[in-house]
Amino acid sequence: MDFTLTEEQQMIQSAARDFATSAIQPIAADFDASGQFPAETIAQMGELGLMGIEVPEEYGGAGMDPVSYVLAMMEISAADAAHGTIMSVNNTLYCHGILKYGTEAQKQAFVTPVASGEAIGAYALTEPQSGSDAANMRSRAVLADDGSHYVLNGKKSWITSGPVARYVLAFALTDPEAGARGVTAFVVDTEAEGFVRGKTEPKLGIRASATCEIEFENYRCPVENRLGEEGEGFKIALGVLDAGRIGIAAQAVGIATAAYEACVGWVQERQAFGRPIGEFQMIQSKIADMKTRLEASRLLVLNAACAKARAKASGGRYTTEASMAKLFASETAMFIAHQAVQIHGGMGYSKELPVERYFRDAKITEIYEGTSEIQRMVISRMETGLR
Repeated sequence: MDFTLTEEQQMIQSAARDFATSAIQPIAADFDASGQFPAETIAQMGELGLMGIEVPEEYGGAGMDPVSYVLAMMEISAADAAHGTIMSVNNTLYCHGILKYGTEAQKQAFVTPVASGEAIGAYALTEPQSGSDAANMRSRAVLADDGSHYVLNGKKSWITSGPVARYVLAFALTDPEAGARGVTAFVVDTEAEGFVRGKTEPKLGIRASATCEIEFENYRCPVENRLGEEGEGFKIALGVLDAGRIGIAAQAVGIATAAYEACVGWVQERQAFGRPIGEFQMIQSKIADMKTRLEASRLLVLNAACAKARAKASGGRYTTEASMAKLFASETAMFIAHQAVQIHGGMGYSKELPVERYFRDAKITEIYEGTSEIQRMVISRMETGLR
């Protein structure tokens, strides 16, 4: 497969790299330390088109392709994974879901302000008792007698951008007896009565990407804000997660790239026993393994992005490609970040250098949008047809 980038793809990659280097990289450590949401740089990303890269221009986006999206994600995440997380949720879990399954009115109302950066979108599937077992949800949505709205009750957990989001793509049971087939999707306006934000979670990594629990307390959701038909929510959730996994795979490549590049510079400069440590065979072995896995991850992500582009044209699926990219890239990010700390020795454990942040940030890529264990299960089932 030819992965030669088009001129347009090179432009978005270059623009994202320039912004990441000049605007994000200098503030990344401070925002990681404080856990504060980086509202100013996120707004600037919206102005650059980075918060809705694949969204058509008529809905406030940049109107570009999936490869452009992953290229930009890699650059932003190499500077700071927290910015990458916010960007990923906005682009894939939120905007992509409404673009794919929403009505024209829903696209105009709920995609345009988010893709343009005027507002932030979020995605609410996980609940306190159901992480990987997403079908085991307890949130309920009951249609009012007059059919004008649904009343939502329930709690969602680990909602990225939850503390700051204006709109949330949320899932609740409209038919509890039907299990996964009874799940329905809704677009929730967080400024309406009955939407409650919980405390911001104190996380190990990606600390500047605000995360919290949210709760629905007799929240009245207009029926026109239902996404798709009743009972289609689980299908929508899984379809959206395919796109989300490609975004997280690209984020993982960004983290891994930053950690790897830090190592290359370090082993050339760091002296031990009178020579650069990069001359020692054990260090050379680590560098070789890191580089090989990094490039393999990059190619898997580009392959998944191309599969997504083909699926948009044909209506097919790209589940296997997305899960393979997410699985391998996330585990590669953790491997390279781990090796980076080891190669840097005591300084790798210090906050004076960014490699300890890369280590903390890398871990989450093996967990959200489906754990590595879930990715292996998905890939196996898609290949064998066995459940």
